[in-house]
Amino acid sequence: MWIALVAPLLVTSDSGPLGDALLAADAPDTLRAAFTVEITAGDAFRVYRFDPREPERSRWILLKEQGENSEIDDIGAAWGAEAAPDGRLFPDDLGSSFSGTVQADVFDSAWRVRIEHRPKFHEDPLDVWAAQHMKSSAWLDSQSGHFLRLDHTLPRPVTGPRGVRVMRYNQSYFLEPDPEFGVSFITAISIELEARAGFRTVQRAYEVRILSAELFFASIADETAFLEARGKSVQGGG
Repeated sequence: MWIALVAPLLVTSDSGPLGDALLAADAPDTLRAAFTVEITAGDAFRVYRFDPREPERSRWILLKEQGENSEIDDIGAAWGAEAAPDGRLFPDDLGSSFSGTVQADVFDSAWRVRIEHRPKFHEDPLDVWAAQHMKSSAWLDSQSGHFLRLDHTLPRPVTGPRGVRVMRYNQSYFLEPDPEFGVSFITAISIELEARAGFRTVQRAYEVRILSAELFFASIADETAFLEARGKSVQGGG
């Protein structure tokens, strides 16, 4: 994608392209999303539709399916059972992963910066373990001031919290800006995992693609407050 690497650049997280990207990724709690998502593993896939404006039993519905795969069935069921499934479309507190000045590897207009994930006190032990062992980086477009991709990878095999030997783990999130509000949201996820427990090897690989998404605020007052805070027109969001 990017060929020529320019000398590393020191950038600040509270201004410039990185500051803009962090602001765009900081979605307010009142921002909601209706979306259609495809979960794929091998030749099997499931397509779901979520809309928080629908009655509770109709908010998360299966639109289309192909093939048998219990893993993506479990993923779809767990996602749909969440209080706010659309929350997964917004990056989780990226601002806490940066502090002060960081180094950016520059590839033309794309910058790659290291993420230092700081687990919250309420996070699952598996999340804490992942933060301690995985290397993370973020790609951003220095011209538009938006994140393009977040990568998390395990640099070497390690023993997990339950004694399972994790041989390989790669997780990538792809982001795009919403054209109306300018908020960055996740449009695709790719996950690969290989682990060993005793004489058993477990391999998992699946992808998530947001086929369509409509972002809106819980109320007109919330939308107006957001646009005014971001210095945008209440009429057009531009």
